[in-house]
Amino acid sequence: MAKLILSMDGLVLKEIPLVKERMTIGRKPHNDIQIDNLAISGEHAAVVTILNDSFLEDLNSTNGLVNGQTIKKHFLKNNDVVELGKYKLKYIAEQPARADAADFEKTMLLRPNGARPASTAPAGGGTAAAPGAVAAGGATAMPALPVAAIQLLNGPNAGRELELTKTLTTLGKPGAQVAVIARRPHGYFITHVEGASFPVVNGQAIDAQAHALADHDVIEIAGVKMEFFLRA
Repeated sequence: MAKLILSMDGLVLKEIPLVKERMTIGRKPHNDIQIDNLAISGEHAAVVTILNDSFLEDLNSTNGLVNGQTIKKHFLKNNDVVELGKYKLKYIAEQPARADAADFEKTMLLRPNGARPASTAPAGGGTAAAPGAVAAGGATAMPALPVAAIQLLNGPNAGRELELTKTLTTLGKPGAQVAVIARRPHGYFITHVEGASFPVVNGQAIDAQAHALADHDVIEIAGVKMEFFLRA
């Protein structure tokens, strides 16, 4: 299990295991990781952990830094340091990151306008991406679980399909709304990643926790509707 080590001026204050899929960091008491310091925003940042991967989302703080660089969303790697004023949070991954971890930022973006024509599946047998889309990197597909797909229901790309063969598939528009669908041994789950509003499943907004998807669920992300279904 990954963890964060909170320190100040080189003194370790506590270790925080990442036991929840979404853990918030901030000055206010309702945060999962509270740091009572005026340099910290009331709701400063959030760490989202899906399977063995974690990433940091800045919640519009004025000083979101990772390894000295200003960030909005950052895939966390072992020994990354999140700077919070005088405080530091060091990310420790118990397992080595995947070789393609850097590809996490290559999200599948559903662009309502200006999408390029769809391409067929690659010669090597990979998944065909939706028009104007790049499928997120992920681990090898797990054969025990039926292959699922999503079909776009509106917009210029309506009718196009994307198979969910990767461990993680990220959907949405950065800066507006982003969610990720995780392929797990016991099913497919959608989790909110970025944006003020949460994804909608069958007409109901989900919360910050992972939401299990059922066959023929209708998902709406960043104004794009899509149907989740299991292939026969």
